[in-house]
Amino acid sequence: MSKNNEVQPTAVNLICDGTSLTGDIQATRDIRIDGFLNGKMVVNGKVVVGHTGKIEGDVQCKTIDVSGRVEGNIVASEMVNLKNTAVIHGNITTDKITVEPGAKFTGSCKMGDVPPKVDVAHKKDEKKEKGPQ
Repeated sequence: MSKNNEVQPTAVNLICDGTSLTGDIQATRDIRIDGFLNGKMVVNGKVVVGHTGKIEGDVQCKTIDVSGRVEGNIVASEMVNLKNTAVIHGNITTDKITVEPGAKFTGSCKMGDVPPKVDVAHKKDEKKEKGPQ
């Protein structure tokens, strides 16, 4: 266990199978979805959508591995990996993509012109400066 309640650098956020979450997620560390998320996701690291995972909303991250289902647009600054069980309904914007035989992708893919990554920590600071609106 870490001292003084510090988060270990290898920590990964996890939404387990059987868990449903409604709302937007912002994370500075990697996250794995094996349950259901209805909302937008902004992650400074890697997103993994497991076989039982489903996201209804847009995802912005560095890399994403999808074995489950995503119904929304994906913007990955580095890489998108669609496994053979992946089902995507939305557009993909990324630098690189791999698609295994069997993956289902309905939408368009734009490569090479990826918008700059969003810094979640910086975004929080901006909201504090602006205050409630």
